[in-house]
Amino acid sequence: MQVKGFSAAAVKAGIRYPDRLDLGLIYSEVPAVTAGMFTTNRVKAAPLQLDMERLRSGLAQAVVVNSGNANACTGQEGMAAARAVSSLAARALAIDEALVQVASTGVIGQRLAIEPFARAMPELAGQLSADGFPTLARAMMTTDTVAKTASATVVLDGVEVSLLGVAKGSGMIMPDMATMLAFVVTDAQIVFPVLRQLVRSGVERTFNRITVDDDTSTNDMVLVMANGAAGNPWIDEDNPRAARLFGEALDRVFKDLALQIVRDGEGATKLVTVRVVGARDEDEAMSAAQTIANSALVKTAFFGEDANWGRIIAALGRSACTFSPERVAISFDAVRLVEDGLYLGAEREAAATAVLKQREFTVTVDVHEGSAEAEVYTCDFSYDYVKINADYRS
Repeated sequence: MQVKGFSAAAVKAGIRYPDRLDLGLIYSEVPAVTAGMFTTNRVKAAPLQLDMERLRSGLAQAVVVNSGNANACTGQEGMAAARAVSSLAARALAIDEALVQVASTGVIGQRLAIEPFARAMPELAGQLSADGFPTLARAMMTTDTVAKTASATVVLDGVEVSLLGVAKGSGMIMPDMATMLAFVVTDAQIVFPVLRQLVRSGVERTFNRITVDDDTSTNDMVLVMANGAAGNPWIDEDNPRAARLFGEALDRVFKDLALQIVRDGEGATKLVTVRVVGARDEDEAMSAAQTIANSALVKTAFFGEDANWGRIIAALGRSACTFSPERVAISFDAVRLVEDGLYLGAEREAAATAVLKQREFTVTVDVHEGSAEAEVYTCDFSYDYVKINADYRS
């Protein structure tokens, strides 16, 4: 898919490894209304600090993203490097430097050399193409095994609007806006306050519902750029229907990218939806779902295809969810294995084990305390997760 007025490119700059795509660029022909969400980790990489400062204007025209080096925990030198990268991009594109966002992913704590960026930036700007987003997605990868893109269209007041997103993430994934980067471009015409609210609420329903390993990165960010090239009537506070429809399309792109990240979790073989229902309120339901989804014992049982419901109810018990153990029910897809806190027998367990052999399935926990519910998307822990992370810096 192409989005009017946007282009992208990627090149092999040699930032960490030779002969590997590692530097990408997104460009809008005009300044775009831009909203973002950033990691809640108190340790924030230099690019995020710079981006958060610049996004107070609600405008951006370009995003430079590199893999191989996170430029995190690098002090004033790191901030100077982030500014230097944005300056190089601004000169190559002949735009205001304040309109350049910078993103980095990779190893934390290492100096970011500027020389590779200086050498590669003219070529990078020269290769910008409306069809360049899949290549950009590849340049963002670190331990990812597949590039991640998603798209959607929506008709607003008779005008078709397009959305296209790219993301990276495989490990260090528990965004609380993981190492996660996500960029969405759209030709919608939308005012900043509405876009900002839709991005915040959409992130909360999607990226903030995924976990691979309960680790929140220093570099997580989500940016949405809207350049208005579709020419639709303005999406603003006086056009709630258009805002709702656009928000639904944005959520589809966000969720598609979020689930791709979990499917590609480091060493993952399963995508699991943990659904908690019957809670007193959504916060309690979310606490329960996240605690279960992050339990190493639960996740290794998923990998072993073991319907070990005892690990699930034990994880539930250390969450902030109010419940009585004697009322809990646990199901694997449609197979109820636990009722009123009690095991329903070997025949049900065999059926539940068959569910766990699937690539994707849902675990539903009903605490029978109210009507609130929440979903979190997780994956299993395999041998390869340890291997990947033990060797990451080598």
